[in-house]
Amino acid sequence: MTGATIETTVTERILVTACVMMATIMQALDTTIANVALPYMQGSLSATLDQVSWVLTSYIVAAAIMTAPAGWLAVRFGRKRIFIISAAGFTVASILCGVAQGINDMVAYRLLQGIFGAALVPLSQAVMLDIYPPEKRGQAMAIWGMGVMLGPILQVALNLRNGAEIVGLAAGGTGAIFLTLAGIATTTKKDFSFLGKFLMVGIVLLILASLANIFFQIPALALTLSAVAILLFSGFLLYDVSRVVNGGETNYVMATLAIYLDIYNIFVNLLQLLMAFMGERD
Repeated sequence: MTGATIETTVTERILVTACVMMATIMQALDTTIANVALPYMQGSLSATLDQVSWVLTSYIVAAAIMTAPAGWLAVRFGRKRIFIISAAGFTVASILCGVAQGINDMVAYRLLQGIFGAALVPLSQAVMLDIYPPEKRGQAMAIWGMGVMLGPILQVALNLRNGAEIVGLAAGGTGAIFLTLAGIATTTKKDFSFLGKFLMVGIVLLILASLANIFFQIPALALTLSAVAILLFSGFLLYDVSRVVNGGETNYVMATLAIYLDIYNIFVNLLQLLMAFMGERD
């Protein structure tokens, strides 16, 4: 790292951030989901337990070996070029894993995943630090961290028999909430800043209740808190979009981060509710 910041417009910064996060989420998801799928792989590939364990081992070994030279490769050939090659190679290797016909094929393709996936996480962080100025890098890492956390959450959902359907419904529901509330804020141009204090009190109470439920472990309370969180962050979404529309927020990096966090929390909590009520376990 040289500490230099690459000059980018707000639009370019948002697009690069979205692309970097998508690659990181894909890597985090594909890295961990194999652990859940091992029993199914063993049967479908007609492999022994010792053989199928190489599906995990091959990835870990390849990633460990290729992580060390990732920095040198980025300096020698350029971060952008290596990141694009890594993302493209990881995507192709993931597709090949999906069509593997035998245990040998699967192990070989997982080896390729490890080779190409090793550089994705460190280079994604480096790219984020490159495109954000020093005073915004803390916010950039917060956005990046939220993206990485989606991987394990999606893994739990996709482990369900109808997991893909649930994820799609959660994404669609989140999109519908965003489009509706953003449409209200932009068309009416009404000032929703009066919601700020009520929403902050609601968030404090939600955090306290969530901490209490860590000790009590009441499933019904957890679902209730998820429903309340959806309502609260929907309110925050309306509040944040309204501030941008009416000129109350002129720092567009902060505005993007706030709206992203609103959408993220709506999606995660909606996904939890759908998994609880619609999830079909084997």
